[in-house]
Amino acid sequence: MLRVLHIENIAVIERSDLVFEDGLNVLTGETGAGKSILIDAIGAVLGERTSKELIRAGCESGFVSAIFDSPDSETLRLLAENGFEPEDGSLLIERRLSQSGKGFLKLNGRPIAAATLKEIGKNLINIHGQHDNQTLLNSEYHGAYLDALAGDSAEIERYYTEFRNLNRIRREVKNCEMDEEEKRRETGLLRYQIKELEDAGIQIGEYVKLKEDFKTAKTYEATVTALSKAYGALSGGEDFSGAEGLLTEAAKSLRSLKSEEWEKQAGKLDESRSVLADVSAALADFLEDSELRELDADDVSARLDILDRLMIKYGNSEEKMLDFLESAKERLSEIETNDQRIEELSLQLDASTERLIALGETLTAIRKKTAAVFENQICDVLSYLNMPNVRFCVSIEKGRYTKNGCDEVAFLISANQGEEMKPLKKIASGGELSRVMLAIKSVLLDSDPVGSMIFDEIDTGISGYTAGKVAVQLGKVAQNRQVICVTHLPQIAARAAHHFLIEKTERDGRTFTEVTPIDGEQRITEIARLMSGAKMTENLYNSAKELLDRSNNHDDL
Repeated sequence: MLRVLHIENIAVIERSDLVFEDGLNVLTGETGAGKSILIDAIGAVLGERTSKELIRAGCESGFVSAIFDSPDSETLRLLAENGFEPEDGSLLIERRLSQSGKGFLKLNGRPIAAATLKEIGKNLINIHGQHDNQTLLNSEYHGAYLDALAGDSAEIERYYTEFRNLNRIRREVKNCEMDEEEKRRETGLLRYQIKELEDAGIQIGEYVKLKEDFKTAKTYEATVTALSKAYGALSGGEDFSGAEGLLTEAAKSLRSLKSEEWEKQAGKLDESRSVLADVSAALADFLEDSELRELDADDVSARLDILDRLMIKYGNSEEKMLDFLESAKERLSEIETNDQRIEELSLQLDASTERLIALGETLTAIRKKTAAVFENQICDVLSYLNMPNVRFCVSIEKGRYTKNGCDEVAFLISANQGEEMKPLKKIASGGELSRVMLAIKSVLLDSDPVGSMIFDEIDTGISGYTAGKVAVQLGKVAQNRQVICVTHLPQIAARAAHHFLIEKTERDGRTFTEVTPIDGEQRITEIARLMSGAKMTENLYNSAKELLDRSNNHDDL
């Protein structure tokens, strides 16, 4: 339940703190005092979309916070799924609105996404106003009201699971279906692509190696000529001695002197000869490499051209081209076995359709049974709300299968004796529509786990005796939950357990709205204002006090 609402710099409210209790809480005040702002503030703190216009003029930011306690099991589940949990059984939600757009939403001090908060907020408080009346007029939502009363969510979930399964099979069938011309065209292209890639014999890493080979092949002839000359200079030939042989002869001549000094010099020549021998061996290895001798720049270039062309068509690497080849093979296999797969899917589709029809009929039976109870309960409440000749009917017709079943549910009503049954949207009276909404909410109380409800403009178009009836019914709704009601009717205000007065004042050229809990004489005065709006008289005061006394004593009409 909503316990505390704190507001700063929202519209004409500079700062306000409201503490709500169990039972019926009412908010009253002059037209334009800011009653709707409180509803907007609660919506904002629950993640609803807002605009910068909600921020008080001249302020950079606005702030709203709310404390809720006693979350139900569904709320606890949603909190746990999103990594939150109550602190001491309470939830603190904070929202800052900023002109710069740098606002925030927090739950128990941690940031939370607006969409997540909206989902959680649905289980914290229900806000009912003109939007709900528009929903009530739309027959697309009538089935949801009926299902809420039936409370058979498991059966609805079974139907919805099968509905999704049926649509999945249909999508797969559609993907498999193709005409023969399209089939020939795609299989022909796939076979061509597969052959082209397989004939290419692509190897991972081949492209990089070919690039290196091409560079080597292009310079191979010049390289061999230069290296051959160098090798001959080092190793010699049949008719001449190379550098290695000359160094050997030189060292031999020095050693023939049998001198320690020249022996050292001969050793240096040996070291040089060893270096030359290593170079000579490297040259020989290169010149004797058969693979290099077989490299042909034209052949390497032709292979590179093939790979470049295939990369443009199938991917810019050997890996991507080979992946394309595997995908093409899989797709060809799918098409070639398409008829068999379609036959299998057709059997699955028939079986799923049978199950869906059976589940849909079960839902229809549950709804028709619930509708009979619902009609009687609605008529009982509406009769009490001064619509004694009302007839209310739930029309359930066979329709197309949707995610919600195969029923077209519509609420029909005849508000006056002798009138034919008509859809709710044909009701001209806002007062009748408000009472129908209150009746539905009253009937659905036991199936609605949300502990807090807000009624905004539930009293539209009603007054006098009917207003008293609506006040009593709101009191009944509030017996086991918290109800917050924005009203202009004295009958509803008098029925409340807790009364807040919203007043607008002007100071220093600025408008201010203050929200104050009232009791005693203040409350009598406010109810008298609601009754007449005229200057306070003794008779008006006594009438207001009598209305309040009768309401406190629960003297139901």
